[in-house]
Amino acid sequence: MNQKPPPYGYGSGGGPSSSSNNTTIGTLSARAKQTTQSMITTLRPWGELLDLAALSVPYKYDEAMAHLRHNLSYFRANYALAVLVIVFLGLIYHPVSMVAFIVVFIGWILLYFSRDANDPIVISEKVVDDRIVLCLLSLATILALVYTDVGENVLVSLIVGLLIVGAHAAFRTTDDLFLDEETARRGGLVSSAAAGNRPPSSYTPI
Repeated sequence: MNQKPPPYGYGSGGGPSSSSNNTTIGTLSARAKQTTQSMITTLRPWGELLDLAALSVPYKYDEAMAHLRHNLSYFRANYALAVLVIVFLGLIYHPVSMVAFIVVFIGWILLYFSRDANDPIVISEKVVDDRIVLCLLSLATILALVYTDVGENVLVSLIVGLLIVGAHAAFRTTDDLFLDEETARRGGLVSSAAAGNRPPSSYTPI
């Protein structure tokens, strides 16, 4: 007896839901690869960051704030990675908590920060609202901190990391650091009007 071929979109794997799940996994994998590549390309050479000869005490508060804004824009990826490493070190004696933190962090990157408005999450052919994603990720983060009992460790590590980053950014001179116009504009160092009136150039010294 001849059997009818399965309807389009169905297969031995369980129908359209299986195809949708595969598509979601493929999208997340592609997004993870793209995010990783983007983070790697935005990292500045660590030799520039750790150049002790470039450290000097600012003469006044305004100079320190100018250094802070410039360096936070220039070394933003390096600073973010440094803070994460400090947080991981704070959890080194709590391996279960470290695994939970890594999972939550990856969830935030893949499901929220690496997406734009035109890239919604689709599950079983239904678009998931960003507010639901934000609530679920926030709840997962709170539960991970509460049930692993390392909220205090994470908070102290974050404060230490931010203090180190802030001190370095304030004392690191910026004479040899050059930002492109887009990065400078995002960091609030150049206004859009000023950037539009400036002749085209590859780099903008600050």
